[in-house]
Amino acid sequence: MHDIIRRLEEKRELARLGGGKKRIEAQHKKGKLTARERIEMLLDPDSFEEWDMFVEHRCSDFGMDKQTIPGDGVVTGFGTINGRLVFVFSQDFTVFGGSLSEAHAEKIAKIMDQAIRVGAPVIGLNDSGGARIQEGVASLAGYAEVFQRNVMASGVVPQISMIMGPCAGGAVYSPAMTDFIFMVKDTSYMFVTGPDVVKTVTHEEVTHEELGGAITHTTTSGVADKAFENDAEALLYMRRFFDFLPSNNKEKPPVRPTPDSSERVETSLDTLVPDNPNLPYDMKELIGKVMDEGDFFELQPDYAGNIIIGFGRMEGSTVGVVANQPMVLAGCLDISSSTKAARFVRFCDCFNIPIVTFVDVPGFMPGTAQEYGGIIKHGAKLLYAFAEATVPKVTVITRKAYGGAYDVMSSKHLRGDVNFAWPTAEIAVMGPKGAVEIIFRGDIGDDKKIADRTEEYRERFANPFIAGHRGFIDDVIMPHNTRVRLCRSLRMLRNKELENPWKKHGNIPL
Repeated sequence: MHDIIRRLEEKRELARLGGGKKRIEAQHKKGKLTARERIEMLLDPDSFEEWDMFVEHRCSDFGMDKQTIPGDGVVTGFGTINGRLVFVFSQDFTVFGGSLSEAHAEKIAKIMDQAIRVGAPVIGLNDSGGARIQEGVASLAGYAEVFQRNVMASGVVPQISMIMGPCAGGAVYSPAMTDFIFMVKDTSYMFVTGPDVVKTVTHEEVTHEELGGAITHTTTSGVADKAFENDAEALLYMRRFFDFLPSNNKEKPPVRPTPDSSERVETSLDTLVPDNPNLPYDMKELIGKVMDEGDFFELQPDYAGNIIIGFGRMEGSTVGVVANQPMVLAGCLDISSSTKAARFVRFCDCFNIPIVTFVDVPGFMPGTAQEYGGIIKHGAKLLYAFAEATVPKVTVITRKAYGGAYDVMSSKHLRGDVNFAWPTAEIAVMGPKGAVEIIFRGDIGDDKKIADRTEEYRERFANPFIAGHRGFIDDVIMPHNTRVRLCRSLRMLRNKELENPWKKHGNIPL
């Protein structure tokens, strides 16, 4: 018995050491934490229960039978974040470069299966050189097993990927299928093929960072949701972010008590929208002033800035926010902003998170680049997402809501539950000037006539009253009362029930 206990402790110590002190020091020199240090920082103290610490690979080719380390390059198990259950896997770069073997994949698959069964989120801390080449197709099979579980877990439990080192080749597709991807600046990257392959095939010279670094994926490709300065910042923000999410698709979002009154009035909002309809203003100011304690966790802040997405709370309960941003491209919808918002709306709908939409949209972005890029199909993704969503939907039109973009932005016609407009709202087929030049094209050239007609059109149509007469707007509200009216509406909708017709699944315009 004593001998078994001694051997057990030796194995545990070996597993905790990973690739050894030298490799741990090398990890620290790069500014990176080890796999176990990351778990320690992410989870509540002493809450982590590790599984499969003694698992080793089964490969005997290329001398691998002489190189076995307990744990095989990934630490897996469950614990809590602020008292709530979560499953975690953390790849250990000090062991075979964190490469994925058949046994490594089995460990990840096991905790994912359990997470689905018990209804708890999965967080993956990725730091891996990719497939373990010595294992050949067995490693590829391991990836596919993980991919399959990503798909099965999608819409059942939240899945979050934190890229904290390399993530290349087939390895990128597991994070791509998770709900959110976060990265660490300068130490993490994602790409399907590395710089050397790119140079061989396309003759382009590009660095790891330019090809797939955190800045590239949070500003240019939109693959990642947010980039952090270092491992510690990333993990602490992850704890904050986790608090917004329900544990699974059968639960409502968590509620956090707040001292911020739901009857709080914000008089400064009455002057937010400029008198000149062509001048921009910052929609983030409105969001900050209506959310509980001004707390708003923005996602993809540096990508497709013409639309804002993120989580906040109202009366302590999580809400998803979608808002046009007049400061960027006048708030127009384009390809990037449509896909960015559509995926977010679908996440909120999967996990019972009410959606609050702030609208100031002059239309879809015109131009050949957009049309050739498929704006018709990509814009339809956002339309589809809002139309399909059955969660509570409350919309506030602050200024422009023109044309098809009015319809798309959670309008009453897409089963919006409560639709408000500010007195500054302009709900029309198009802007006054463009409309007048079409209706009265015979007057083009007569500046005074066109100006008079434009003003007449603005007074008659560019206001919230026509939509209000038809019941497309439930009420015209004063800006300073926005928080009050939103809170009351969301409270009323708390027990909303709505079901779509039975189907295997819809066919979203991908």
